[in-house]
Amino acid sequence: MVKDDLINKRLPRTQALAMTTFFAPDPDLQTTLEQVLEQVREEFALTPTQIAVTWVVYDPPYIVNTGGALSADDFWRHRPRGASYRGVELIYPASVVKLFYLVATQEWVEQGMIPPSAELDRALKDMIVDSSNDATSLVVDMLSGTTSGPDLPPGPFETWCHQRNIVNRFFQSLQWPELVGVNMNQKPWGDGPYGRERAFVGEHYENRNRLTTNAVARLIHSIAGGVAVSAARSQTMLSLMARHQPAARPEPGEEDQFTGFLGEGLPPGTRLYSKAGYTSKVRHDAAYFELPSGAPGLLVAFTEGPEHSKNRQILPQLANLIVQHMVSP
Repeated sequence: MVKDDLINKRLPRTQALAMTTFFAPDPDLQTTLEQVLEQVREEFALTPTQIAVTWVVYDPPYIVNTGGALSADDFWRHRPRGASYRGVELIYPASVVKLFYLVATQEWVEQGMIPPSAELDRALKDMIVDSSNDATSLVVDMLSGTTSGPDLPPGPFETWCHQRNIVNRFFQSLQWPELVGVNMNQKPWGDGPYGRERAFVGEHYENRNRLTTNAVARLIHSIAGGVAVSAARSQTMLSLMARHQPAARPEPGEEDQFTGFLGEGLPPGTRLYSKAGYTSKVRHDAAYFELPSGAPGLLVAFTEGPEHSKNRQILPQLANLIVQHMVSP
């Protein structure tokens, strides 16, 4: 069974990292973001509560993707400019939550809580590159020491629930204000949970995963900054997030985490690292990118509503409008 001891040992190092929001709110960026969102909402008939966005701009000298040149303490002292709209709203994240499982797994291996293996590496790759739910199931099992299966008696089920919440306890130990109220203890499913998993998510799905765009943005910021677990492990995670324009558009009903997401709206030659998430009710993407000029940016967007989840134009248009403001003189 995976224990909390090594997580608790890391708390003193992380306590000083985040008593304030990681980005410095910028009035000009906020105005621009609100103008962009007004245009996007009008163009695609989104209501004000059907979208949430966090946008971060990095000014020279760039503190991200440096190969770990900055220590964690030095990195967190720098607050890039940013803006958000409904950035603290708790929303079902779909597969975007897999980024948190990726970081947690790298932490567990680094601390000796689980052993490295070729099978674990294969699962992590499939979880992020292809967004495999089956691979994620194995990852969550290894992180928590739990397995899916039939209903359990009350006592064993209570123990099972405590173990499944270990990822939540790890991220709460970081004391990031962006993580207040989040939940990341559920496996992603195709048809839905059964047995003990169905009981765990709650009768009305009240225990389902929930994240904010600010929380996701901070996690990606830490990965791109080389301070998520370690510089080497951050680079490994960033490499798994790398996206490239596909040779052909996906067939109707298929997705590739580029077409119809933020990456499609970025200029050719942009370096993109992202993780998308989508269901019949939500369409999300979270991206760190470097424009052809070398200027980095970070954009996380959650959209909700069954009428929008299959729309492949909303997120590319959002990214396109944001970049227009980044490159304008």
